[in-house]
Amino acid sequence: MARFYANENFPLPVVEQLRRLGHDVLTIHDTGEAGQARPDDAVLDSACRQDRALLTFNRRHFIRLHSERPEHSGIVACTFDADFQALAQRIHEAVGAEPELSGRLIRINRPAH
Repeated sequence: MARFYANENFPLPVVEQLRRLGHDVLTIHDTGEAGQARPDDAVLDSACRQDRALLTFNRRHFIRLHSERPEHSGIVACTFDADFQALAQRIHEAVGAEPELSGRLIRINRPAH
């Protein structure tokens, strides 16, 4: 199972479902770093120091950071989906298909309706 670091805006119900699916998910709230308006590169640094792939909805900025700094522990950039259980399942399936998350950018898109 994967080790994740959930960005500040990432929904707790998705985090909880990922935990039920067996993933080790640490939130920015768990670390006491919430509400500090930390820049994206500092958030990615925190995830890397803990050897965790970052979970985020901030796709544009973290896709850019991935291209600038490809040596990271993984970035899972998601499109918002109010069906939190389905979003967690898509993340679970996508990372399960990867042999290694380090240095990878995984995009999780909301299905078209």
